Amino acid sequence: MSATDSFTNMAEFIRHYAGITPHKRAIAVPTGRDRAGRVAYTHLTFKQLEEETNRYARGLRKIGIKRGTKTVVMIKPGIDLFVTFFALSKLGAVMVMIDPGMGILNLRKCIGEAEPEAFIGITPAHILRVILRWAPESINCNVTLGPRLFWGGHRYKDLRDADGTQVEIENLGPEEMGAIMFTSGSTGVSKGAVYTHGILTNQVRFIQQTYDITSEDVDLATFPLFGLFDVCLGMTAVIPEMDATKPAKANPKKLIEAIEDNGATMMFGSPALVDTLSRYGVEHGINLPSIKRAISCGAPARNDILQRFHRMLGENVEIFTPYGATEALPVTSIGSRTILDETAAETDSGGGTCVGYPLKQVKVRIIKLIDDPIDNWSDTLVLPAGQIGEIVVKGPIVTRQYYRRPENTRLAKIAEGDEVWHRMGDVGRIDEKGRLWFCGRKTHRVQTAEQVLFTIPCERVFNQHPKVFRTALVGVGKPGEQMPVICVELEKGIKDLNTTVLIDELKELGAKYEHTKNIQHFLLHPGFPVDIRHNAKIGRELLAKWAGEILKSRG
Repeated sequence: MSATDSFTNMAEFIRHYAGITPHKRAIAVPTGRDRAGRVAYTHLTFKQLEEETNRYARGLRKIGIKRGTKTVVMIKPGIDLFVTFFALSKLGAVMVMIDPGMGILNLRKCIGEAEPEAFIGITPAHILRVILRWAPESINCNVTLGPRLFWGGHRYKDLRDADGTQVEIENLGPEEMGAIMFTSGSTGVSKGAVYTHGILTNQVRFIQQTYDITSEDVDLATFPLFGLFDVCLGMTAVIPEMDATKPAKANPKKLIEAIEDNGATMMFGSPALVDTLSRYGVEHGINLPSIKRAISCGAPARNDILQRFHRMLGENVEIFTPYGATEALPVTSIGSRTILDETAAETDSGGGTCVGYPLKQVKVRIIKLIDDPIDNWSDTLVLPAGQIGEIVVKGPIVTRQYYRRPENTRLAKIAEGDEVWHRMGDVGRIDEKGRLWFCGRKTHRVQTAEQVLFTIPCERVFNQHPKVFRTALVGVGKPGEQMPVICVELEKGIKDLNTTVLIDELKELGAKYEHTKNIQHFLLHPGFPVDIRHNAKIGRELLAKWAGEILKSRG
């Protein structure tokens, strides 16, 4: 049994590593460049992180933040975010985590639903909070990082207590609410998934066990939330120079620089970021010998991206692609070598994307496609191996409810005694080996008069064309009478394109497979709308509306 197995507060991990690896860097953040253009980094060791969180926990407690206080945190990735998160953890406050890239209107709605009592944020966030009236009835404690203007409250720097000695960490129950984490809203309305302290600490343990992470590792953390898990695993979290809300636009030179400067042994990035990085790396003949493993999630990993990224990595390095969602993560995992050696051919022929075996603590089932709520579990819902249906999961990392959204909770959860199955909203199948195959979102399925089409199996067929960057299947019309349309985004730099020839070639590809042979409509799009969090999930609802307008205009 590990010394950390009994932890139910994320702050306990920091104190643990401050005791056994006090001088190891916990977090490193770029803070500028010297006259030679070299990056200068500010860092905190685990001992320093522990002391800083003690100081700020004391300061936050003095202004009334305590166990159960719902606190919005809107701070840019960096040392202040880490210190604030774990100081609040020590106090047992409930952190409200909202992606700032989701848009002003969504932010206002999400914050209003959470009914927070405290708001800790940078100056621009407070300006928006006041002008747009984010939860003015519930927020009674404000903390500002940066200039504090007309709204009063407290300055963050004033809360740093001189005493860095240990603050008692709240002894929290595993079922006690620890955080409200909002979904990105890329496939529907943003909802606050209720994370208990048991779910948070189980995620730390599952990630460590699944990827054999040790305290010797250094991670390039391009997704801030995963960076918080890094330090709980005893790793150094390196925050690169990039806008975390736009991973697809990250500067690959700066990512490579951060890896080489810090000897990163692993990295976490969305498929969009990995695509950008691998294109640059292969073009310039760059290798990353220090990287021992990579993790990419947020959308299915394309085989061509994995192959390209492998050319930058060592011979035995794996790129792991876990499957999950805000409401349940991680559920399954698979390595890139298994994908490329065993499952790629089936994916290319329309079999979906293999996302691997379920973690041993997690149960995965495929149930019938039902759009209505399912109040109680029944084994009669389960489909046999090989059939495509909705993916449902159960286990210690599965959230049980959405905050203040009972109807959404009822639609997404199935009760089985004291346990809960979460409906992922995705479709897929389980093969004869027990591996899960992802086939797209349930709401994105196209229902024609003759058949039901799923996005990933169809799109992969057409993505094989060398001039195609990616495609998106959408349906125009009412379900049951929909017309399937393939929207096409070309590779960059394509010139002198004969559209008629391209479409004929795509039709030829589709004619090879039973599930795509009837697709006859192809529309070129200048650049797909994508989700704000990972820049990888395609906004098919917007594309469907666009496609409908185009086809209508053509008569």
